[in-house]
Amino acid sequence: MKREKLRVFTHLPARALGRIDARVPGVEWLHVPPDAEVPDGESAEVLLTFGFGGPNLPELVERGVRWIHTIGTGVDRFPLDAVAGRLLTCSRGASAVPIAEWVMAMVLAHAKRLPEAWASAPPERWNFADLDAVEGRALGLVGIGSIGTAVAERALAFAMEVRAFRRRRLWSPVPGVALVEALDDLLGWADHLVLCAPATPATRHLLGRAALARVKPGVHVVNIARGSLVDQDALREALDDGRVARASLDVCEPEPLPAGHWLYAHPRVRLSPHVSWAAPGSFERLLDGFAENLERWRRGEPLEGVVDVEAGY
Repeated sequence: MKREKLRVFTHLPARALGRIDARVPGVEWLHVPPDAEVPDGESAEVLLTFGFGGPNLPELVERGVRWIHTIGTGVDRFPLDAVAGRLLTCSRGASAVPIAEWVMAMVLAHAKRLPEAWASAPPERWNFADLDAVEGRALGLVGIGSIGTAVAERALAFAMEVRAFRRRRLWSPVPGVALVEALDDLLGWADHLVLCAPATPATRHLLGRAALARVKPGVHVVNIARGSLVDQDALREALDDGRVARASLDVCEPEPLPAGHWLYAHPRVRLSPHVSWAAPGSFERLLDGFAENLERWRRGEPLEGVVDVEAGY
């Protein structure tokens, strides 16, 4: 029996879909730009969209859509109220490896005093430097999903001690990583505190004044989650008085950060413009997750990366 084509609304341009076509033939793409009018009479059962959705998303989902996929790895910018009982998936985990590599680069840079340790003129002394180690140091993970798991695996390879806090008390996904009962169990212990939890109302300003008052003096804070997890005013106070020795931030609030903001110039801050996910093939990996789910959808199998709309991730 000839299979009917699977009709998919997409906000993505046609040139981005060739990789999916090669893997999942028989898809009829209905390209509708995010701010365009939806053509009369068109319907589809799947919608492929961006992490922020689009102005016409509410109308599109009313045209027969049963499953929505966002190529974003988080849904904190997605209009979750438009889902209205439909299945929502995201490309969760697609960027875990490059982000974990970025985290370890920041951990190593902090320990080895980079770039400060580079010589651009004759130093006072050769063959001596006050550098730290990562072996045996404590790395605390706030969240241990796909990104936290990738970070843990790499930190363990450097012989670091790794503990993690997660909202739901389940099991540790990585042998050698201990789960702690509460955030406080990490704060006074971690030499490197890595934030990789989703952005939800429950995690907003998770690292605020109260939490920063309990951190291990001289802690290195790494945020690759979302800027909303950190109270930046409280962070500035902790940086100024030395409770936080370094903040390596790939995310901040707001984004883009306006010119003249204190985060750009603070001597204890290392700020990058939300690029930790970037690596060769990054966009293709985002699409691969959707292609895998398309195949699962056709076979009637459970999908990967399902979003708990009520929880917000």
